[in-house]
Amino acid sequence: MKRFFIIAIAMVIGLQAQAWGPKGHDTIAYIAEKHLSKRCLKNILEVLDGHSLVYVSNWLDNASHTEEYAHTKTWHYVNVDADEGSYSQSVKAETGDVVTAINDIVTRLKSGELSPEAEKAELMMLIHLVGDMHCPMHAGYKSDRGGNNTQVKYFGKQRKLHSVWDSEIVESAHHWSYSEWQEQVDRASKREQKAIAYGTPNDWIEETVALARDVYENSTTGKNLSYDYVARYAPIIEQQFLKGGIRLAKLLEEIY
Repeated sequence: MKRFFIIAIAMVIGLQAQAWGPKGHDTIAYIAEKHLSKRCLKNILEVLDGHSLVYVSNWLDNASHTEEYAHTKTWHYVNVDADEGSYSQSVKAETGDVVTAINDIVTRLKSGELSPEAEKAELMMLIHLVGDMHCPMHAGYKSDRGGNNTQVKYFGKQRKLHSVWDSEIVESAHHWSYSEWQEQVDRASKREQKAIAYGTPNDWIEETVALARDVYENSTTGKNLSYDYVARYAPIIEQQFLKGGIRLAKLLEEIY
């Protein structure tokens, strides 16, 4: 009973720290899976013991709160304060951030030197972290702890801005399953897909930083966020899910 209680607490802590919530990560993973070549997907499924990208997409949120993976806690986000113009100009966390983590993981996976167990863990991290880097509140102000210090009202209920962006606004935008999200938003042309996939994680994070600035401007402390807010940001959420999925697929194709 005690062991179950400890596990339950760990899961709650993990949920409080996540970006997008499980459905957002599932959606990005599923979009990526739909864009993988048959050979790449086959190789990935072998590494994941037959499990899909969706199945493992939220693993790191809980794993980061275990002793073995505690070093990954700062890997889920970047902090770019209001007086820092961009990620490239910001002070980097000594323990790493989502950009450095993704770049390092890609390098390790490409090396071919990992044990099967290590390769599986690194791959599951990559699947999750690419999702994280496309959530605006995972590129928020350090002084605000990524929206955790900004208190707003969401349809009249007191909420942290970060928690609004974890899951609530996603469900408000469209109450779809992850497969329905993929079906509805994954409709970019080949040319559009190529444009989305262009660049590197260091380029992609700058887009998220810019989105975070826009969110802060429209989510000031005490503001009541409701229908107009959802209408403004629903297209952004759709865009970020699609970008995350296509870019994750690009990285995976380069590795596998």
